[in-house]
Amino acid sequence: MTQMSHDEILAGRLGEAGYEARTVQKAVGGVVAVAGLVTLEDGTELFAKTLLAPDGEPDRDVFPVESAGLSELRDLGGATTPDVLYASSRILVLERMRPRRDDERFWEQLAHMLAALHKSTVSDRFGWHRDGWLGRLRQDNTWETDGHTFFAERRILRWLAEPPVEAAFTREECQALERLCAALPDLIPAQPPSLTHGDLWQENLVATPAGAPVLIDPAVSYSWPEADLSMLWCSPRPPVSERFFAVYEEIAPLHDGWRDRMPLLHLRELLSIVAHDADDWGAAEAVRRTIAPFRRVGGTPPGTAQR
Repeated sequence: MTQMSHDEILAGRLGEAGYEARTVQKAVGGVVAVAGLVTLEDGTELFAKTLLAPDGEPDRDVFPVESAGLSELRDLGGATTPDVLYASSRILVLERMRPRRDDERFWEQLAHMLAALHKSTVSDRFGWHRDGWLGRLRQDNTWETDGHTFFAERRILRWLAEPPVEAAFTREECQALERLCAALPDLIPAQPPSLTHGDLWQENLVATPAGAPVLIDPAVSYSWPEADLSMLWCSPRPPVSERFFAVYEEIAPLHDGWRDRMPLLHLRELLSIVAHDADDWGAAEAVRRTIAPFRRVGGTPPGTAQR
């Protein structure tokens, strides 16, 4: 039997949802879903994506959760997100957006949007009303009142039980991660949570037809705003994006030493990459560099929080 191409699978699942696709152009940039730019028989342009689950694996709520996250970012935080046209366990269909232009105006607008999101959604609890997804793996959003506990248990230590992470790191390295988590109150200033995008790297930034920034593919929760900044700071990005950080800090001033904290907050993303058991783009080595001061008891941590 001939194996169906990814485009054929996506077109078939669009048909199940009541959309008759004339063409499906494979989208680039994502690393988990099969996605495409779709033109329907009536000429309407859409964006759609699906997951290729292994045989026998139950359907997941990835797309209903993503849809809820997009709505939350828009309705509560005023962020621009695509309209969700259809969401099921099999497929997500969105209003079609455009590639972004990497110029200063785009990154300045993004800074205004993200600062407004963070400033307008301050909460007294970390987490969310439902668990989410980071890639193919569950994101534990259980409510917690202490930010250091939340970040340690739900965003760092939760990855240590994943088999690829167990295989990638020695017991000594895992102990170093545990020491780092125990030291978080001395490394990261106490600060309230806000609604965060949760997976804010450059591939999850697109644009409206007019060129304004649009957020896609969220992994939302109420967390430290600096966690969103760490994704942009530590992931590959164009040089012009430096403008984002300058404008964001003008609108929403950050605690002293925030740049030094970016690698600590990025550990969650690095460990997730390792846990997905693919080419980790050097993620495991980046983890080792960050935890190096904690590899021995009594090691000197890289700075302390500004209280």
